[in-house]
Amino acid sequence: MSNEIHFSNNHRDLCVEHGTGAGFQFEFSCGRCYDTWRSPFEPFRAGQVAGWVSKGVGAAWSMFGNGATRGVSAAADGVAGASFGNQKDAAFSRAIENAEGHFNRCPRCTGYACGRCWNAGQGLCLTCSPDTAAEAQAAQRRGLNDMVTQRAYDAGQRDGATYDASARHQLVCPQCQTETRGGAFCHGCGHRLAQSTACGSCNGDLPAGAAFCPTCGTRA
Repeated sequence: MSNEIHFSNNHRDLCVEHGTGAGFQFEFSCGRCYDTWRSPFEPFRAGQVAGWVSKGVGAAWSMFGNGATRGVSAAADGVAGASFGNQKDAAFSRAIENAEGHFNRCPRCTGYACGRCWNAGQGLCLTCSPDTAAEAQAAQRRGLNDMVTQRAYDAGQRDGATYDASARHQLVCPQCQTETRGGAFCHGCGHRLAQSTACGSCNGDLPAGAAFCPTCGTRA
């Protein structure tokens, strides 16, 4: 295996050393969209055998309680562990060779991009060399949104000339705690929120939030 480590920042080690599911597998990800690709699973036979031996030893130990059975299990694990590192390196080398067919290395940013994030015509990833037609369409949409936003802002300024900024607005219903967003009535329970500043009976001043007129006692 070469001393150069490819995909060093965007791969995940999924290898399992011990047990009947022992084997080698690596997951690689696109540096732009983060979609992943996994190398084919390669079984680690020594680790699987050790797993099978451990299962058999466990059954024998429960039946006979022989200390020698534990030694057999330990020996099997030792044999598996001695060869795991070298076989893993070889499997990683094969996985990288396979992954190079699924990813492209951008010469500008040096990141690895999948086929969907690669501008084949320019030989660069789409981050460094965005698709021109897609960028033009996105720019048109941004321009449209900016113009609509400006027109809406201008309309809001015109409406603001007649808005009573000093009027009190009940944003939360005091009866059921529903958010009312400044409406005259609560849409949750129908409670009247907008109150006149003057009593309809005696025309006296009503304090903010008053339920009855403090002058004549009429319900506000």
